Amino acid sequence: MRYIVVAGARPNFMKVAPILTAFRERNVSAPDVLLVHTGQHYDAELSGDFFRDLGMPAPDINLEVGSGSHAQQTARVMVAFEPVCRERQPDWVVVVGDVNSTLACALTAKKLGLQAAHVEAGLRSYDRTMPEEINRLCTDAICDLLFTTDEIASANLRREGVAEDKIHFVGNTMIDSLFRHLDRALSLPLPAGVTPGGFALLTLHRPSNVDDEETLRALCGAVTRIADRIPIVFPVHPRTSGRLAAFGLAAALDAHPAIRCIAPLSYLQFIGLVGRARLVLTDSGGIQEETTVLGIPCITMRTTTERPLTCRIGTNMLAGADPERIYRLVVSVLERRERNYSVPEKWDGHAA
Repeated sequence: MRYIVVAGARPNFMKVAPILTAFRERNVSAPDVLLVHTGQHYDAELSGDFFRDLGMPAPDINLEVGSGSHAQQTARVMVAFEPVCRERQPDWVVVVGDVNSTLACALTAKKLGLQAAHVEAGLRSYDRTMPEEINRLCTDAICDLLFTTDEIASANLRREGVAEDKIHFVGNTMIDSLFRHLDRALSLPLPAGVTPGGFALLTLHRPSNVDDEETLRALCGAVTRIADRIPIVFPVHPRTSGRLAAFGLAAALDAHPAIRCIAPLSYLQFIGLVGRARLVLTDSGGIQEETTVLGIPCITMRTTTERPLTCRIGTNMLAGADPERIYRLVVSVLERRERNYSVPEKWDGHAA
C-alpha cells in the first residue's frame, strides 16, 4: 500500500505529525508514505519552526503554491498535485482539516480514481459564509473514509446520508500532538514581565473580523478595555497586522502598557502560552479544542463554531464580535476560579 499524506497550512501540521509517527511505528515509511506540503502557508521560517517542534520529517514534496484568492489557491494546488498523483499512484490520499489544500487534494485524487480519506471529518458550523465550511462539506461528500473527532461530527455525517461503513470515530490527532509536546512547551520561558495565570492570550485573524474596519475597530476597543483588567499577549497574524496598520489601529494597541503585541510564534511557544494563560480570546478553530483539553477558559469571537462539543462540555464560550459581550464574558471568567469542564471521549493522545 502506498499513501500520500497532505499538509497545506500550519493548522494541518499538528494533525499530520501523529499520523506520520503512527505509520513509522508500524514500519511504514517512504517511499510507501509520502508527505506532500502544498505550501499554502508559505512562510519558510515559521513553517520550518512547526516541523522542528513537531518532530516531523521534511516534506517529501513541496508544491510551493503560495497565496492567492480561494479560487486561485485551490486551482494551483490541484494543478500542482495532479502530476504527483499520476507519478506516484498512491492507494490512498489522506487529507486533514478544512483548508483550501484539503479540498483541492481530495478533489484531485477522486478525479483520478484514487481513494481519499479525510481526517477531522464531519465538523459543521452550518455557516456557509465561512470558506472552511464549504471545504468541509465538499471534502466529506467525495471521500471514501471519514475519520471523526467526536460523535457530534459522526452524527452530522449520518444526517447527510453518509454510509455507516465510511464513518470512523477515532478521536483528535491534534490533541495527540498537544499531549506529546505539552511538557516541553510549558518549560519554555514566557515573554518578559508575563506571569503564569496572570495574562490573557489573544489571537485574531478571521477575515470577517479583521477585513472590515468597523468590526476590527470595535474588537480593538474591547481588547484595550480588557487590558485594563488583565495584561494581554497578542501574537499578531500577518493578515491582521496589515489591517491594523491600514485602519490606523496599530498605534493604540502598541501604546497600551498592558498589551504585548508580538510576532507569530512557533507551535511550542504558542502552546506554552496557551497552557499558562488565565484565559484565551480567539477566532480560531483548533484553539477551541486545545483550551478545552487544558481547561483554559476560551472566549471565541465568532457567532458559530464547527466544534460545538467544546461549548457543550469544555470551557469554550461564543461571543461573536460584540465588544460588550466579549468584555462581560472576560469579567465573568476573571471573577470565578472554578473551571467546570471535561475532556471529550477519545481525546486521549491515541487517535493517530
